[in-house]
Amino acid sequence: MTDPQKIPEQPTDGRVADATDLNWVDRFAPRWSRPYLRLSRADRPAGTWLLLIPCWWGLALGILGDPTGPTAYDIWLAVGCAMGAFLMRGAGCTWNDISDRHIDAQVARTRSRPLPSGQVTPKQAAVWMVVQMAIAFGILLTFNSFAIALGILALAPVAIYPFAKRFTWWPQVFLGVAFNWGALLGWAAHTGALSWSPVLLYLAGISWTLFYDTIYAHQDKEDDALIGVKSTARLFADNTPRWLLGFQLLSVVLMLFAVIWPDGELISTLSPAGLIVVIGGIWAFGLHLTWQLRRLNVDDVEICMNLFRSNRDAGLIPVVIWTAAIFL
Repeated sequence: MTDPQKIPEQPTDGRVADATDLNWVDRFAPRWSRPYLRLSRADRPAGTWLLLIPCWWGLALGILGDPTGPTAYDIWLAVGCAMGAFLMRGAGCTWNDISDRHIDAQVARTRSRPLPSGQVTPKQAAVWMVVQMAIAFGILLTFNSFAIALGILALAPVAIYPFAKRFTWWPQVFLGVAFNWGALLGWAAHTGALSWSPVLLYLAGISWTLFYDTIYAHQDKEDDALIGVKSTARLFADNTPRWLLGFQLLSVVLMLFAVIWPDGELISTLSPAGLIVVIGGIWAFGLHLTWQLRRLNVDDVEICMNLFRSNRDAGLIPVVIWTAAIFL
């Protein structure tokens, strides 16, 4: 089992073990709502950011590749993506916890979650999942018809992901497929179509997910081994840094090709200065991943969690720089 001195103490007040002490759910949310918000991981927002960021990547590059530039509607698209990411991450995590409630009860870091700890029943969790999905669908209906279809298709990888660790050593690929769908959706929400650029951006996001979720999975590798749950952390073991370097390079290269793809929208629309700025955002993203690799210790739970959370900042770097490029 995981060294008990390296995992958070099990809370006695309903909090989840790996939630931050200053999270708003446990401090300010009405007591009756806390188990449901914990199901949605609202007390651990890193995952919401990681679901949202590819949406903003796709939206920003879609605008940059459009000769007519941004419109007021793009502001709503950015806000709608944020609201949808919060809701769909919550619904996905609720589904994940329903599916994994028996596994979670056997893992030190997850046994304090609402379902294994008895704060909610599976039926209550299922109702909460449907409520979140219904609100998210209402937001999706404000997008164009092509983006709506893409959003509906996104449910397939979300439904499969919780079961992937039972049959493959690569469940992080399934997470990447689900979590980075927004790169396609964000682009399509602005342009109404897809091309090679958003597809390459999507693949870059999947490689990034393999990077950060392998780090995350190292927190549970010993418990996972005992109960037979598979992950890339267990598969790579001490070779993890070498694999992560490969995922880092692949992510940066794919992101670069999304921008410079021959005859693509971006390479034909961006000014030389704009192209330099956009590529600068990609290199800055890659440098952040290098910073993470230099600090990685796969046997230190606290370092793994902190590095995982730092990927919010890594992913926001291109968002900020590409948004600035829109107005050059």
